[in-house]
Amino acid sequence: MTRAIMLRRLLVTLVTTLVLTPPGVLAEADSGPGPIATPRPESRSAARDTWTGTWEGAASGTAPALPGASIRNVVHTSVGGRAARVRLSNRLGTAPLQLGSVTLALQLPGVPEGPGAGAVAGSVRTVTFGGARSLTLPAGRDVVSDPVALTVPADANLLVSVHTPGDSGPATFHRSALQANFVAPGGDRTTDESGAGYTRTIGNWYYVTGVDVLRRSTAGSVVALGDSITDGTGSSFSADHRWPDRLADRLRDLPAGRRPGVLNAGISGNRVLREGRGPSALTRLDTDVLSRAGVRTVIVLEGINDIKGSPEVTDPLDLENAYRLLVRRAHARGLRVIGATITPYGGHSAYTPAREAVRLAVNGAIRTRGIFDAVADFDATVRDPGRPNRILPAYDPGDHLHFNDTGMRALADTIDLTALVPTGAALHP
Repeated sequence: MTRAIMLRRLLVTLVTTLVLTPPGVLAEADSGPGPIATPRPESRSAARDTWTGTWEGAASGTAPALPGASIRNVVHTSVGGRAARVRLSNRLGTAPLQLGSVTLALQLPGVPEGPGAGAVAGSVRTVTFGGARSLTLPAGRDVVSDPVALTVPADANLLVSVHTPGDSGPATFHRSALQANFVAPGGDRTTDESGAGYTRTIGNWYYVTGVDVLRRSTAGSVVALGDSITDGTGSSFSADHRWPDRLADRLRDLPAGRRPGVLNAGISGNRVLREGRGPSALTRLDTDVLSRAGVRTVIVLEGINDIKGSPEVTDPLDLENAYRLLVRRAHARGLRVIGATITPYGGHSAYTPAREAVRLAVNGAIRTRGIFDAVADFDATVRDPGRPNRILPAYDPGDHLHFNDTGMRALADTIDLTALVPTGAALHP
């Protein structure tokens, strides 16, 4: 065979391969609870465009609807992408929710009084659902939007604006956003770039429960399932200093393609076993964790409200068994689960020696009984060595239970980054 013939055959083979190789597939998560494919370790060269969660605000209860108003929710991204999807919820509502208009935009930074309701010029995008600009969402349901053509930066604020033309009954919301959000009292102002029409400020997220981004990455996302400590109580308002935010800050040092998104599924007052502020952790595992786009790892910090609440858990085995059930359900979806030890609360009004004994026993089980795939020993990090039933004064905002900004950073720094993804899917390039 001549050299020319060999080269010609090689060229034909190369061209055929390029023509027949399919392009990357846009992987989309189900809009509601349902199975998610078990993550498979992929090499850097196998990276493709996939949907990954960049922000979450778990539905924690209901509030009076704001008929006729436009609500501008401010949400903070952990990772970026070349397109986005918005997740909205009427999960806890009792009547069909009328969504007249929804938009997504980049928040305008740098105004003298701090970021407000204004959008970056040219960034406002109409959000559609099956091609329609309006939607009636049945009670008890969630929805994921069509892809939105907007380049989303990491570590940035987005504006998710929702207009509800009528009174649709109790509004599904996240009670403790620790974020200034905005309301325009009358009419559809969702497409406004100016924030001038948004004259009222609220501290809740209405209807929006998540944002996904389309990105070239194999890292997936990490979900923090927790209570008020994860929700950020004690940290600075509108500063994104919750410990999951601080974890996202740490991960930002990794190459973009190896950086997982971080989703905060914390609800103040939440419990593992019983309904409280929001559905119990076991009840909401499907909607707040397993149905999220690209989720690979779950960090669980829950239990203090079961111990100190009413009725209280007095047998540590009850919490241990609940953790094991949660882990089994997550493992069935191919997820890795990290358990965090329960932090001290000596000096809080609900503290008693009997409850402290339960906390210590539960922490002992988390550390030594192989419940989780890995352990983040938050208790050891934040306790006062001289009074181990209390948190260090430097971390205490004053209530002896939650954490200030410094304490939140200490919690995030406790997590071993190499434990955040399943075996074989290394974070580092």
